[in-house]
Amino acid sequence: MTRPSALALVVAALLGALSAALASGGWAVSATVFGGLDVSYPLTWALLFGATMGIALAAWRRAQDSPWSAVAGIGLSAAALALVASGGRPLGSAALPFGWGPASAVGAGLLTAQLTRYGLRDLRLDALRRSDLETVALRALRALGFTFFGVVVTFPFYFMVASSLKSRAEILARPSYLGVDLSQPLGQLLIGYREVLTTFHFGRFILNSTFVALVTVAITLVLSVLGAYAVTRLRFRGRELLSRSILLIYMFPAIVLVIPLYAVFTQLGLRDTLPGLLIVYPATTLPVALYMLRSYFQTLPRDLEEAGLIDGCTRLAVIWRITLPLSLPALASVGLYVFMIAWNEFLFAFMFLDSPAIFTLSRGMVSLNSQEVPRQFLMAGAVIVTVPIMVLFFWFERYLIGGLTAGGVKG
Repeated sequence: MTRPSALALVVAALLGALSAALASGGWAVSATVFGGLDVSYPLTWALLFGATMGIALAAWRRAQDSPWSAVAGIGLSAAALALVASGGRPLGSAALPFGWGPASAVGAGLLTAQLTRYGLRDLRLDALRRSDLETVALRALRALGFTFFGVVVTFPFYFMVASSLKSRAEILARPSYLGVDLSQPLGQLLIGYREVLTTFHFGRFILNSTFVALVTVAITLVLSVLGAYAVTRLRFRGRELLSRSILLIYMFPAIVLVIPLYAVFTQLGLRDTLPGLLIVYPATTLPVALYMLRSYFQTLPRDLEEAGLIDGCTRLAVIWRITLPLSLPALASVGLYVFMIAWNEFLFAFMFLDSPAIFTLSRGMVSLNSQEVPRQFLMAGAVIVTVPIMVLFFWFERYLIGGLTAGGVKG
Protein backbone atom coordinates (compact mmCIF):
# COMPACT_ATOMS: atom_id res chain seq x y z
CA MET A 1 0.00 0.00 0.00
CA THR A 2 1.36 3.41 -0.95
CA ARG A 3 1.15 6.10 1.70
CA PRO A 4 -0.35 9.37 0.41
CA SER A 5 1.70 12.50 0.87
CA ALA A 6 0.60 15.41 3.04
CA LEU A 7 -0.19 17.46 -0.07
CA ALA A 8 -2.34 14.62 -1.39
CA LEU A 9 -4.32 14.52 1.87
CA VAL A 10 -4.92 18.28 1.69
CA VAL A 11 -6.07 18.03 -1.94
CA ALA A 12 -8.32 15.09 -1.07
CA ALA A 13 -9.83 17.01 1.85
CA LEU A 14 -10.57 20.01 -0.38
CA LEU A 15 -12.13 17.78 -3.04
CA GLY A 16 -14.24 16.01 -0.44
CA ALA A 17 -15.41 19.32 1.03
CA LEU A 18 -16.34 20.66 -2.39
CA SER A 19 -18.17 17.45 -3.31
CA ALA A 20 -20.08 17.44 -0.03
CA ALA A 21 -21.03 21.10 -0.47
CA LEU A 22 -22.50 20.32 -3.90
CA ALA A 23 -24.28 17.14 -2.78
CA SER A 24 -25.71 18.58 0.45
CA GLY A 25 -26.65 21.82 -1.32
CA GLY A 26 -28.63 19.87 -3.88
CA TRP A 27 -30.18 17.87 -1.06
CA ALA A 28 -31.26 20.98 0.87
CA VAL A 29 -32.59 22.80 -2.19
CA SER A 30 -34.49 19.72 -3.35
CA ALA A 31 -36.07 19.25 0.07
CA THR A 32 -37.17 22.89 0.10
CA VAL A 33 -38.38 23.20 -3.48
CA PHE A 34 -39.68 19.72 -4.25
CA GLY A 35 -40.56 18.53 -0.74
CA GLY A 36 -42.02 21.78 0.57
CA LEU A 37 -40.01 21.41 3.81
CA ASP A 38 -38.58 24.13 6.05
CA VAL A 39 -34.90 23.17 6.04
CA SER A 40 -31.49 24.82 6.26
CA TYR A 41 -28.29 24.31 4.30
CA PRO A 42 -25.93 22.09 6.40
CA LEU A 43 -22.77 23.70 5.03
CA THR A 44 -20.68 23.26 8.22
CA TRP A 45 -21.44 19.56 8.53
CA ALA A 46 -20.99 19.11 4.80
CA LEU A 47 -17.52 20.66 4.73
CA LEU A 48 -16.38 18.79 7.83
CA PHE A 49 -17.56 15.35 6.82
CA GLY A 50 -16.65 15.92 3.17
CA ALA A 51 -13.06 16.69 4.12
CA THR A 52 -12.98 13.64 6.40
CA MET A 53 -14.34 11.49 3.60
CA GLY A 54 -11.71 12.78 1.17
CA ILE A 55 -8.88 11.96 3.58
CA ALA A 56 -10.35 8.50 4.16
CA LEU A 57 -10.57 7.82 0.43
CA ALA A 58 -6.99 8.97 -0.11
CA ALA A 59 -5.79 6.71 2.71
CA TRP A 60 -7.58 3.70 1.19
CA ARG A 61 -6.05 4.25 -2.23
CA ARG A 62 -3.69 1.59 -3.61
CA ALA A 63 -2.00 1.42 -6.96
CA GLN A 64 -5.46 1.15 -8.57
CA ASP A 65 -8.57 3.24 -7.92
CA SER A 66 -10.47 2.53 -4.73
CA PRO A 67 -12.99 -0.29 -5.27
CA TRP A 68 -16.67 0.61 -5.20
CA SER A 69 -17.17 -1.31 -1.97
CA ALA A 70 -14.66 0.93 -0.19
CA VAL A 71 -16.20 4.06 -1.68
CA ALA A 72 -19.70 2.95 -0.68
CA GLY A 73 -18.55 2.04 2.82
CA ILE A 74 -16.88 5.39 3.37
CA GLY A 75 -19.90 7.25 1.98
CA LEU A 76 -22.34 5.34 4.18
CA SER A 77 -20.14 5.85 7.22
CA ALA A 78 -19.94 9.60 6.62
CA ALA A 79 -23.72 9.79 6.17
CA ALA A 80 -24.27 7.88 9.41
CA LEU A 81 -21.84 10.15 11.27
CA ALA A 82 -23.59 13.24 9.87
CA LEU A 83 -26.95 11.96 11.11
CA VAL A 84 -25.60 11.12 14.56
CA ALA A 85 -23.60 14.34 14.96
CA SER A 86 -26.58 16.47 13.95
CA GLY A 87 -28.89 14.67 16.35
CA GLY A 88 -30.92 13.26 13.50
CA ARG A 89 -31.52 16.76 12.09
CA PRO A 90 -29.00 17.14 9.23
CA LEU A 91 -31.21 19.70 7.49
CA GLY A 92 -32.20 21.53 10.66
CA SER A 93 -35.71 20.06 10.75
CA ALA A 94 -36.95 18.03 13.68
CA ALA A 95 -39.38 15.88 11.71
CA LEU A 96 -38.33 14.96 8.21
CA PRO A 97 -40.05 12.27 6.16
CA PHE A 98 -37.89 9.21 5.62
CA GLY A 99 -37.32 10.10 1.97
CA TRP A 100 -35.82 13.48 2.89
CA GLY A 101 -34.12 12.36 6.14
CA PRO A 102 -31.98 9.24 6.43
CA ALA A 103 -32.55 8.10 2.84
CA SER A 104 -31.41 11.41 1.36
CA ALA A 105 -28.47 11.57 3.77
CA VAL A 106 -27.31 8.18 2.46
CA GLY A 107 -27.71 9.38 -1.13
CA ALA A 108 -25.76 12.58 -0.43
CA GLY A 109 -23.00 10.56 1.25
CA LEU A 110 -22.68 8.13 -1.65
CA LEU A 111 -22.70 10.97 -4.19
CA THR A 112 -20.02 12.83 -2.25
CA ALA A 113 -17.84 9.72 -2.10
CA GLN A 114 -18.23 9.07 -5.83
CA LEU A 115 -17.45 12.68 -6.76
CA THR A 116 -14.36 12.64 -4.57
CA ARG A 117 -13.28 9.33 -6.05
CA TYR A 118 -13.66 10.75 -9.54
CA GLY A 119 -11.49 13.73 -8.61
CA LEU A 120 -8.71 11.48 -7.26
CA ARG A 121 -8.73 8.78 -9.92
CA ASP A 122 -5.54 8.00 -11.86
CA LEU A 123 -3.40 10.17 -9.58
CA ARG A 124 -0.22 9.17 -7.77
CA LEU A 125 -1.07 10.23 -4.25
CA ASP A 126 2.38 9.36 -2.89
CA ALA A 127 4.04 12.00 -5.09
CA LEU A 128 1.69 14.56 -6.59
CA ARG A 129 3.11 16.52 -9.50
CA ARG A 130 2.13 19.91 -10.86
CA SER A 131 0.25 18.25 -13.72
CA ASP A 132 -1.75 16.23 -11.16
CA LEU A 133 -2.75 19.40 -9.34
CA GLU A 134 -3.83 20.97 -12.63
CA THR A 135 -5.89 17.85 -13.41
CA VAL A 136 -7.62 18.04 -10.03
CA ALA A 137 -8.35 21.75 -10.51
CA LEU A 138 -9.84 21.12 -13.97
CA ARG A 139 -12.03 18.32 -12.61
CA ALA A 140 -13.28 20.54 -9.80
CA LEU A 141 -14.05 23.37 -12.24
CA ARG A 142 -15.80 20.89 -14.53
CA ALA A 143 -18.01 19.68 -11.68
CA LEU A 144 -18.90 23.26 -10.74
CA GLY A 145 -19.59 24.14 -14.38
CA PHE A 146 -21.81 21.12 -14.98
CA THR A 147 -23.72 21.83 -11.78
CA PHE A 148 -24.23 25.50 -12.60
CA PHE A 149 -25.26 25.07 -16.22
CA GLY A 150 -27.33 21.99 -15.40
CA VAL A 151 -29.38 23.98 -12.90
CA VAL A 152 -29.66 27.00 -15.21
CA VAL A 153 -30.90 24.84 -18.10
CA THR A 154 -33.17 22.35 -16.33
CA PHE A 155 -34.73 24.42 -13.55
CA PRO A 156 -36.79 26.80 -15.75
CA PHE A 157 -38.15 23.87 -17.76
CA TYR A 158 -39.03 21.91 -14.60
CA PHE A 159 -40.66 25.01 -13.09
CA MET A 160 -42.75 25.38 -16.23
CA VAL A 161 -43.86 21.72 -16.26
CA ALA A 162 -44.54 21.55 -12.50
CA SER A 163 -46.58 24.76 -12.53
CA SER A 164 -48.65 23.50 -15.46
CA LEU A 165 -49.66 20.40 -13.46
CA LYS A 166 -50.91 22.28 -10.39
CA SER A 167 -54.16 24.04 -9.68
CA ARG A 168 -54.48 27.76 -9.07
CA ALA A 169 -55.21 27.16 -5.39
CA GLU A 170 -52.03 25.09 -4.97
CA ILE A 171 -49.91 27.75 -6.66
CA LEU A 172 -51.33 30.53 -4.48
CA ALA A 173 -51.10 28.49 -1.26
CA ARG A 174 -47.44 27.46 -1.67
CA PRO A 175 -45.78 29.43 -4.48
CA SER A 176 -42.25 28.18 -3.59
CA TYR A 177 -43.27 24.51 -3.60
CA LEU A 178 -42.51 22.90 -6.93
CA GLY A 179 -43.46 19.35 -6.11
CA VAL A 180 -46.30 17.69 -8.01
CA ASP A 181 -48.99 15.60 -6.34
CA LEU A 182 -49.03 12.59 -8.66
CA SER A 183 -51.74 10.89 -6.61
CA GLN A 184 -54.38 13.07 -8.31
CA PRO A 185 -56.43 11.68 -11.21
CA LEU A 186 -54.77 12.13 -14.58
CA GLY A 187 -57.61 14.35 -15.77
CA GLN A 188 -57.04 16.71 -12.84
CA LEU A 189 -53.30 16.89 -13.48
CA LEU A 190 -53.72 17.69 -17.17
CA ILE A 191 -56.65 20.09 -16.83
CA GLY A 192 -54.41 23.02 -17.78
CA TYR A 193 -53.45 21.39 -21.08
CA ARG A 194 -57.05 20.47 -21.82
CA GLU A 195 -58.26 24.02 -21.26
CA VAL A 196 -55.44 25.51 -23.30
CA LEU A 197 -56.03 23.18 -26.26
CA THR A 198 -59.82 23.56 -26.26
CA THR A 199 -60.95 26.78 -24.59
CA PHE A 200 -57.99 28.85 -25.84
CA HIS A 201 -57.85 27.07 -29.24
CA PHE A 202 -54.18 26.09 -29.06
CA GLY A 203 -54.92 23.09 -31.25
CA ARG A 204 -55.64 25.48 -34.11
CA PHE A 205 -52.53 27.53 -33.26
CA ILE A 206 -50.40 24.37 -33.47
CA LEU A 207 -51.68 23.66 -36.97
CA ASN A 208 -51.03 27.25 -38.05
CA SER A 209 -47.48 27.24 -36.66
CA THR A 210 -46.73 23.85 -38.21
CA PHE A 211 -47.98 25.01 -41.61
CA VAL A 212 -46.03 28.28 -41.49
CA ALA A 213 -42.82 26.61 -40.26
CA LEU A 214 -42.89 23.78 -42.83
CA VAL A 215 -43.61 26.10 -45.76
CA THR A 216 -40.87 28.46 -44.55
CA VAL A 217 -38.40 25.55 -44.41
CA ALA A 218 -39.34 24.42 -47.93
CA ILE A 219 -39.04 27.89 -49.47
CA THR A 220 -35.82 28.69 -47.64
CA LEU A 221 -34.12 25.40 -48.52
CA VAL A 222 -35.00 25.65 -52.22
CA LEU A 223 -33.78 29.22 -52.55
CA SER A 224 -30.72 28.77 -50.33
CA VAL A 225 -29.58 25.63 -52.18
CA LEU A 226 -29.78 27.40 -55.54
CA GLY A 227 -28.17 30.57 -54.20
CA ALA A 228 -25.37 28.79 -52.33
CA TYR A 229 -24.60 26.63 -55.36
CA ALA A 230 -24.47 29.71 -57.57
CA VAL A 231 -21.98 31.63 -55.42
CA THR A 232 -19.72 28.59 -54.97
CA ARG A 233 -19.80 26.99 -58.43
CA LEU A 234 -20.80 29.58 -61.03
CA ARG A 235 -18.81 32.57 -62.22
CA PHE A 236 -20.63 35.85 -62.75
CA ARG A 237 -20.05 39.53 -62.18
CA GLY A 238 -20.55 40.58 -58.57
CA ARG A 239 -20.24 37.06 -57.17
CA GLU A 240 -17.66 38.02 -54.53
CA LEU A 241 -19.67 41.05 -53.44
CA LEU A 242 -22.83 38.96 -53.18
CA SER A 243 -21.02 36.23 -51.29
CA ARG A 244 -19.62 38.68 -48.73
CA SER A 245 -22.86 40.62 -48.25
CA ILE A 246 -25.14 37.65 -47.60
CA LEU A 247 -25.52 38.45 -43.92
CA LEU A 248 -25.95 42.19 -44.49
CA ILE A 249 -29.63 42.04 -43.52
CA TYR A 250 -28.69 41.03 -39.97
CA MET A 251 -27.15 44.48 -39.46
CA PHE A 252 -30.71 45.82 -39.20
CA PRO A 253 -32.73 44.93 -36.06
CA ALA A 254 -36.11 43.33 -36.70
CA ILE A 255 -37.89 46.16 -34.92
CA VAL A 256 -36.53 48.55 -37.57
CA LEU A 257 -37.89 46.43 -40.41
CA VAL A 258 -41.28 45.64 -38.90
CA ILE A 259 -42.63 49.21 -39.07
CA PRO A 260 -42.17 49.81 -42.82
CA LEU A 261 -43.23 46.24 -43.55
CA TYR A 262 -46.38 46.81 -41.50
CA ALA A 263 -47.25 49.86 -43.61
CA VAL A 264 -46.47 48.14 -46.92
CA PHE A 265 -48.36 44.96 -46.05
CA THR A 266 -51.37 46.98 -44.94
CA GLN A 267 -51.50 48.71 -48.32
CA LEU A 268 -51.11 45.39 -50.18
CA GLY A 269 -53.69 43.57 -48.08
CA LEU A 270 -51.13 41.08 -46.74
CA ARG A 271 -51.39 42.08 -43.10
CA ASP A 272 -53.42 39.71 -40.91
CA THR A 273 -52.78 36.83 -43.34
CA LEU A 274 -50.53 33.79 -43.20
CA PRO A 275 -49.13 34.50 -46.72
CA GLY A 276 -47.74 37.72 -45.27
CA LEU A 277 -45.73 35.73 -42.74
CA LEU A 278 -44.65 33.34 -45.49
CA ILE A 279 -43.04 36.29 -47.25
CA VAL A 280 -41.30 37.70 -44.18
CA TYR A 281 -40.02 34.48 -42.61
CA PRO A 282 -38.11 33.15 -45.65
CA ALA A 283 -36.70 36.64 -46.23
CA THR A 284 -35.29 36.74 -42.68
CA THR A 285 -34.01 33.16 -42.60
CA LEU A 286 -32.62 32.99 -46.15
CA PRO A 287 -29.36 34.92 -45.49
CA VAL A 288 -28.13 32.65 -42.70
CA ALA A 289 -29.25 29.55 -44.62
CA LEU A 290 -27.29 30.77 -47.65
CA TYR A 291 -24.24 31.41 -45.50
CA MET A 292 -24.35 27.95 -43.90
CA LEU A 293 -24.87 26.09 -47.17
CA ARG A 294 -22.26 28.14 -48.99
CA SER A 295 -19.66 27.15 -46.40
CA TYR A 296 -20.66 23.49 -46.74
CA PHE A 297 -20.72 23.48 -50.55
CA GLN A 298 -17.16 24.82 -50.58
CA THR A 299 -16.01 21.60 -48.89
CA LEU A 300 -17.66 19.29 -51.45
CA PRO A 301 -15.42 17.84 -54.20
CA ARG A 302 -15.91 19.45 -57.59
CA ASP A 303 -14.76 16.28 -59.38
CA LEU A 304 -18.09 14.50 -58.92
CA GLU A 305 -20.08 17.43 -60.26
CA GLU A 306 -17.76 17.85 -63.25
CA ALA A 307 -18.07 14.13 -63.96
CA GLY A 308 -21.84 14.48 -63.92
CA LEU A 309 -21.70 17.39 -66.37
CA ILE A 310 -19.43 15.39 -68.68
CA ASP A 311 -21.91 12.50 -68.58
CA GLY A 312 -24.62 14.80 -69.88
CA CYS A 313 -26.36 15.96 -66.71
CA THR A 314 -27.71 19.48 -66.54
CA ARG A 315 -26.87 21.81 -63.66
CA LEU A 316 -30.19 21.05 -61.96
CA ALA A 317 -29.62 17.30 -62.41
CA VAL A 318 -26.15 17.63 -60.86
CA ILE A 319 -27.63 19.48 -57.89
CA TRP A 320 -30.42 16.92 -57.46
CA ARG A 321 -28.40 13.74 -57.97
CA ILE A 322 -24.97 14.64 -56.60
CA THR A 323 -24.87 17.82 -54.52
CA LEU A 324 -28.01 17.31 -52.43
CA PRO A 325 -27.27 13.68 -51.40
CA LEU A 326 -23.80 14.76 -50.22
CA SER A 327 -25.30 17.75 -48.38
CA LEU A 328 -27.92 15.94 -46.28
CA PRO A 329 -26.25 16.80 -42.92
CA ALA A 330 -26.09 20.48 -43.86
CA LEU A 331 -29.65 20.46 -45.19
CA ALA A 332 -30.91 18.85 -41.99
CA SER A 333 -29.07 21.43 -39.88
CA VAL A 334 -30.36 24.36 -41.90
CA GLY A 335 -33.90 22.95 -42.02
CA LEU A 336 -33.97 22.46 -38.25
CA TYR A 337 -32.58 25.95 -37.66
CA VAL A 338 -35.14 27.57 -39.97
CA PHE A 339 -37.99 25.55 -38.45
CA MET A 340 -37.02 26.68 -34.95
CA ILE A 341 -36.95 30.33 -36.03
CA ALA A 342 -40.33 30.13 -37.77
CA TRP A 343 -41.89 28.20 -34.88
CA ASN A 344 -40.72 30.59 -32.16
CA GLU A 345 -40.90 33.92 -34.02
CA PHE A 346 -43.03 36.43 -32.15
CA LEU A 347 -42.45 40.03 -33.27
CA PHE A 348 -43.76 39.81 -36.85
CA ALA A 349 -46.61 37.49 -35.81
CA PHE A 350 -47.61 39.90 -33.05
CA MET A 351 -47.56 42.93 -35.37
CA PHE A 352 -49.19 41.37 -38.44
CA LEU A 353 -51.82 38.95 -37.05
CA ASP A 354 -55.06 40.21 -35.52
CA SER A 355 -57.54 37.39 -36.21
CA PRO A 356 -57.44 34.55 -33.63
CA ALA A 357 -58.26 32.02 -36.35
CA ILE A 358 -54.81 32.44 -37.91
CA PHE A 359 -52.73 32.99 -34.76
CA THR A 360 -49.46 31.08 -34.49
CA LEU A 361 -48.42 29.58 -31.15
CA SER A 362 -46.17 32.46 -30.16
CA ARG A 363 -48.95 34.95 -30.99
CA GLY A 364 -51.51 32.87 -29.16
CA MET A 365 -49.39 32.88 -26.00
CA VAL A 366 -50.22 36.58 -25.60
CA SER A 367 -53.85 35.66 -24.91
CA LEU A 368 -52.69 33.68 -21.85
CA ASN A 369 -50.64 36.55 -20.42
CA SER A 370 -53.48 38.06 -18.42
CA GLN A 371 -54.39 38.39 -14.76
CA GLU A 372 -57.70 36.66 -15.46
CA VAL A 373 -55.94 33.55 -16.80
CA PRO A 374 -54.49 31.18 -14.16
CA ARG A 375 -50.73 30.79 -14.28
CA GLN A 376 -51.06 27.06 -14.81
CA PHE A 377 -52.65 27.77 -18.22
CA LEU A 378 -49.77 30.08 -19.16
CA MET A 379 -47.23 27.40 -18.15
CA ALA A 380 -49.17 24.71 -20.03
CA GLY A 381 -49.08 26.87 -23.15
CA ALA A 382 -45.34 27.42 -22.71
CA VAL A 383 -44.79 23.65 -22.48
CA ILE A 384 -46.82 23.12 -25.65
CA VAL A 385 -44.65 25.68 -27.47
CA THR A 386 -41.34 24.28 -26.15
CA VAL A 387 -41.70 20.50 -26.20
CA PRO A 388 -42.16 19.99 -29.98
CA ILE A 389 -38.93 21.85 -30.71
CA MET A 390 -37.04 19.86 -28.07
CA VAL A 391 -38.34 16.54 -29.41
CA LEU A 392 -37.55 17.56 -32.98
CA PHE A 393 -34.03 18.60 -32.07
CA PHE A 394 -33.17 15.40 -30.18
CA TRP A 395 -34.77 13.27 -32.88
CA PHE A 396 -32.75 14.97 -35.64
CA GLU A 397 -29.53 14.86 -33.63
CA ARG A 398 -29.07 11.13 -34.28
CA TYR A 399 -29.28 11.65 -38.03
CA LEU A 400 -27.04 14.69 -37.96
CA ILE A 401 -24.21 12.84 -36.22
CA GLY A 402 -24.57 9.77 -38.44
CA GLY A 403 -24.90 11.84 -41.59
CA LEU A 404 -21.63 13.68 -41.07
CA THR A 405 -19.72 10.56 -42.15
CA ALA A 406 -22.06 9.66 -45.05
CA GLY A 407 -21.13 10.28 -48.69
CA GLY A 408 -17.74 11.06 -50.14
CA VAL A 409 -15.54 10.18 -53.07
CA LYS A 410 -14.95 6.48 -53.64
CA GLY A 411 -11.80 5.41 -55.40
